[in-house]
Amino acid sequence: MPLISYVEKRFSAASLDLIRTADAICADYASQGFDLTLRQLYYQFVARGFIANKQTEYKRLGSIVNDARLAGLLDWSYIVDRTRNLRGLSHWDNPGSVIQSAALGYRTERWADQPHRVEVWIEKDALVGVITDVCRRNDVDYFSCRGYTSQSELWGAAQRLRLYEREGQKPVLIHLGDHDPSGVDMTRDISERLALFGANVDVRRIALNMDQVEEHQPPPNPAKLTDSRAQGYIRAHGRSSWELDALEPSLLDRLVEDEIWAWRDAALWDRATRAMEQERSLLERVSARWDEVSAFVGGSS
Repeated sequence: MPLISYVEKRFSAASLDLIRTADAICADYASQGFDLTLRQLYYQFVARGFIANKQTEYKRLGSIVNDARLAGLLDWSYIVDRTRNLRGLSHWDNPGSVIQSAALGYRTERWADQPHRVEVWIEKDALVGVITDVCRRNDVDYFSCRGYTSQSELWGAAQRLRLYEREGQKPVLIHLGDHDPSGVDMTRDISERLALFGANVDVRRIALNMDQVEEHQPPPNPAKLTDSRAQGYIRAHGRSSWELDALEPSLLDRLVEDEIWAWRDAALWDRATRAMEQERSLLERVSARWDEVSAFVGGSS
């Protein structure tokens, strides 16, 4: 765990208490395989009643967390920025290593024979990391809408989903978003525009829904009155709104997996997985005996 001190800083007793609490929360999530954005950490503080749900408290937490990391009091790996990432090409030491990499990453299209074809869409780019593991475990494609999905992206998605239909599969789109005037409306917008573009898709909003708000009691925010959809939302749900970030990552992981499994034929999946593993094993054997393979191929030229 990288606790690295770059600067010396003095903290008040209250700030040290906050840092210790942040460390405990982050360590708990790390033990479950999750990291957190600053926004998610903030909502864990609010949900536990440690700080008030105010923008000033969010900024204060961010400032203290930043100083704590610089001072070596908080693990650098605990807090992540999922919106900024370095991209580049992969490299290998030798041909054998690329075969080994191919074996580790070998996947067949196990959804090809399924009666349904599932995708997961989430409103916020900052929460993509929360659904990445569960989607990869289940070999499901996933997508960050970044608010209202662009016309170009929705049209392209409709063409992709229509192709699944032509191949005999029913497309299912799992959607997650905030429970606020725009976040709730986005599910309707996705469904209607996909239909406009000719895609017959079952759009399933699995979070954040009012029954989950009532069960898990995430901290509320005032509904944005400047949102053009505010009046209709207030009539239906009242003046409070809730952010998806406030739900625990483990809960979101479970919600997504349960919904995926509801649409997946387990027997077909297991059969396809066994066939894939046999083919992966072949690649692993080639990698393990690469020197012999290389000598054979080189000697036959």
